[in-house]
Amino acid sequence: MANANENAAKDKTMELAESSRESEWNFPSFTAELFAGNFRWDLLSPYPEQSAEEKRIGDEYIEKLRGVLIEHVNPDKLDETGEYPQEALDALTAIGLFGMTIPTEYGGLGFSKVNYCRVLHFLGSYCQNTLTWVSAHLSIGCPQPLKMFGTDQQKKKYLPRLAAGEISAFALTERDVGSDPAKMSTTAIPSDDGEYYLLNGEKLWITNGTAAGIVVVMAKTPPKIVNGKERMQISTFIVETDQPGFSITQRCEFMGLKTIANGILKFDNMKIPKENLIGKEGQGLRIALTTLNTGRLGLPAGAVGASKALLQECQSWIKERVQWGVPIGKHQHIARLSANIAADTFAMESIVWLASSWADKGNADIRLEAAAAKYFCTETMWRIIDDFVQVRGGRGYETAASLHERGDRPIAAERWLRDARIGRIFEGSSQVMHLIMAREAMDTHFKMVMPILQPKPGQKESKMSLLIKAGKYYAKWYPKLFLPSTQNYNVQYLNPINQAYLPWIEKMTRRVARTLFHTMGKYKEKLEFEQIILGNFVDIGVDLFVMAGSLAFAEMKLAKNPADQTPQELADLFCKNAQERIERNFKAIKHNHNSTFNNVADTLMDEKLEWMYSDIFGDIPPFWKDVPMGEAAAVNTQEEAVVK
Repeated sequence: MANANENAAKDKTMELAESSRESEWNFPSFTAELFAGNFRWDLLSPYPEQSAEEKRIGDEYIEKLRGVLIEHVNPDKLDETGEYPQEALDALTAIGLFGMTIPTEYGGLGFSKVNYCRVLHFLGSYCQNTLTWVSAHLSIGCPQPLKMFGTDQQKKKYLPRLAAGEISAFALTERDVGSDPAKMSTTAIPSDDGEYYLLNGEKLWITNGTAAGIVVVMAKTPPKIVNGKERMQISTFIVETDQPGFSITQRCEFMGLKTIANGILKFDNMKIPKENLIGKEGQGLRIALTTLNTGRLGLPAGAVGASKALLQECQSWIKERVQWGVPIGKHQHIARLSANIAADTFAMESIVWLASSWADKGNADIRLEAAAAKYFCTETMWRIIDDFVQVRGGRGYETAASLHERGDRPIAAERWLRDARIGRIFEGSSQVMHLIMAREAMDTHFKMVMPILQPKPGQKESKMSLLIKAGKYYAKWYPKLFLPSTQNYNVQYLNPINQAYLPWIEKMTRRVARTLFHTMGKYKEKLEFEQIILGNFVDIGVDLFVMAGSLAFAEMKLAKNPADQTPQELADLFCKNAQERIERNFKAIKHNHNSTFNNVADTLMDEKLEWMYSDIFGDIPPFWKDVPMGEAAAVNTQEEAVVK
């Protein structure tokens, strides 16, 4: 029975996810083409650059922002007090920071995606708390879904308020709902007269939620019958927090980002006017996913800025710190860590400006590139900060305040480490990014093969016609993966070493497409359970994307200043490291012990490993069971007991 229930829940989740994702590729995607075996160097080269006027706008605004931050925002003080001063928020609002991407007709600055990301890139170098306030408001908060899906009336009513500094938030997560919206419990039931919805439920970990005046809320509306089956409907609503029925039950506290206004929001019979529905009923998850596609670019932009700040400090430290008679940068272990910080930062930057430029032009589908940038940059930034702490040694572990007190330079490496850790979780964890990208990577094969393996009710085409169609496609597609390249890469400034990476990337592009096809043939519909193998494919694709982006970025840099050959060195080092990772991932696809992970995890869930800790705890219950719970936690536990 349990297995049947689990399968039914899984099918429900998959059906909801499939009905909500963008099903067509209306514009080219470099990474989607890559997984299909096509190396589209033409999409990267020539590398996109800002116009002189656009760059001037960004430069002038960043200088204005720098002055406000220096005067009003002390990152160490924020970390110490855990509060973001209202006067600082007011000062930032006065220069339009919270209206950067809102069109000028609604009182915003109307920044391009590139200039917006440049500002977040700068904020990331200065203060992660400020970055989070702004990104949660503009990247995923109310302005983005309103711009993309809102009515003219909604835009006129809310965008001016948001541009003027009224904080917004995005409310999807619940106590039992992370990346599985099928388990959502918050409901919005239409009134009998159809004039409003009655909103009930609770949302958890809502960044900006405890300070927001306007919140975008995802809730279940009554289900609909689709193809003879009941389908859950998730809808999106604009909620004004000063209305009856809204309350904040807790402000959450975290390892880092001490000032963020993140908390638990509760809706108790809250009346939401029908005109506050964004889009149509049932479009909520699609709106959320589409919003996140471009919204995710804020985090990688901030990650690049943070990495540059650490690179600057690393440069000073490895020259100044002398051990055994020479600067520590001359010792190879430290040289490796420091060199990788530089090369990885260069690579991160290359894909952030690529993806944000594509978002501005609107001529590319960036759902994969945005996910890849979020995944790669947050994972890489975490490694960079960890390595920076290692390079700094004891000073990396010591707080800035303690360093300052004894007269040492107050480099807040430990604060950076705490603040950065959330990046791998925010806006979809790294594991969720793997699943999203894996699904999109298999899209061509999924459309071709799944109707044969798992026909849907009411499917029009017969299995035989589908087999013939698939056979014709693969008979033409598969042999191409073995043909030699005839592509002209059209590079002038890359040296022979870096030029040689381009045909290698194309070769690996075809290899990954072949291997993915073979692996799908081996596992068939069971491949969805081989999440680690799917992750290997994603990691290969991401590294190939970043390699290509780094080389295109280097080519652009060299064209502007041929005398400076450092981009050659950075691209070369990144590509060498990426090649090693790619080969390891190809090997892991065929030779792994992934099933052992499942076996040991099952053993742990079956409580067969208690002998490992019983010598310490015996029959003593876990320490947290004796800790008095808050009122909300006690209520939740009582509710769980009733359900059980």
